[in-house]
Amino acid sequence: MDGVKEVRVEAVPYCCSTCDGGEVACRNLARRGRKTRSLSTSSASSSSEYRRTQSLHGPSPVTTFGPKACMLQIPQAVMHIQDPASQRLTWNKPPQSVLVIKKIQDASLLQPFKELCVFLTKVKNMIVYVEKKVLEDPAISGDENFGAITKNFCTFREDLDDISNLVDFIICLGGDGTLLYASSLFQESVPPVMAFHLGSLGFLTPFKFETYQSQVTQVIEGNAAIVLRSRLKVRVFKENWEKKARVDDMGIILTNGDVDCGRKVAQYQVLNEVVVDRGPSSYLSNVDLFLDGHLITTVQGDGVIVSTPTGSTAYAVAAGASMIHPNVPAIMITPICPHSLSFRPIVVPAGVELKIMLSCDARNTAWVSFDGRKRQEICHGDSITITTSCFPVPSICFRDPVNDWFESLAQCLHWNVRKKQNYISSEDEF
Repeated sequence: MDGVKEVRVEAVPYCCSTCDGGEVACRNLARRGRKTRSLSTSSASSSSEYRRTQSLHGPSPVTTFGPKACMLQIPQAVMHIQDPASQRLTWNKPPQSVLVIKKIQDASLLQPFKELCVFLTKVKNMIVYVEKKVLEDPAISGDENFGAITKNFCTFREDLDDISNLVDFIICLGGDGTLLYASSLFQESVPPVMAFHLGSLGFLTPFKFETYQSQVTQVIEGNAAIVLRSRLKVRVFKENWEKKARVDDMGIILTNGDVDCGRKVAQYQVLNEVVVDRGPSSYLSNVDLFLDGHLITTVQGDGVIVSTPTGSTAYAVAAGASMIHPNVPAIMITPICPHSLSFRPIVVPAGVELKIMLSCDARNTAWVSFDGRKRQEICHGDSITITTSCFPVPSICFRDPVNDWFESLAQCLHWNVRKKQNYISSEDEF
């Protein structure tokens, strides 16, 4: 685009006190082997020294999520549980930049996208980041009136440009998949996310676009509640990866990887769920499930779902699991069509480490996907480790975490909706 120049940026990663040394070493190894990334920004935008505005409370990776309990040092010990509704979005300085994510190839979002971008740039004087392929849409690039606005945008490319420290908050236009995509763009600390319901379901998108100006203004002023949606930190270890390099080149297996002790390692941050299934095979899936190094069961069926509380209302609930509020620190394990009548979904503490491997006598391989993406094959000797990430997604609430969640249950899933019984008067009883 005209008026756009290339600058080099190198984001300084956050470090969480809960991360172990091995994880830090893997990050450093991956960082040394990573190609230099280029980011396209306008001349009117800030320089590469800019670092995003941090919220004082929610979005910090060292902030814990969910109810916090502590034993007071008094004769009669009292356990205090923090009210989830008390989690507020508070800026330490006014935000300057915003990432606008629009669902690709959706004509119904063109007008809301243009209105929002004009409002952010002209009225709020904010730096707007947009994915490059969004502006390549002929309906946008061919609009001469809107073209003057796009010249001031900063653009980026997925998996190539690092914007983790350049964006103060995110606005999503679309459905739940748009929020999942926004989460995948940030492998460490995630900016607060404001999601507008312009898709089909909208369980994770509480805002209506009709009043976007007042709602966005409240977020910029820090007048909003947030819920910290925990993510799963997933690592996939591939044995004999050198022999499988030819398959990798075809785009079937692994992205974002580094080498660890002769094995290929890929790491992902997952907001909804990790799904291990039998793939195209006609045989039952046969995988071993370990918890903190102890074998707890073998899953024989179509597969298993490991989900966050946010993901409990997605694939997991369709497979018969319970629904967990996002503020509850937990991991849900749900079998998919198990060949056992007694295999029910279970909830385990958020701090445990799960490990999934093919059973030694498994007849076929398994397949794994992360929030429905990056699908790859798991063979004998490969393993998947899953634990709660220290980088949650700060999701901005319309009202508060409790009311928003139950509103989504009622409106999107029609939870406990039935025809009411007729009233019986005292005369009708006799």
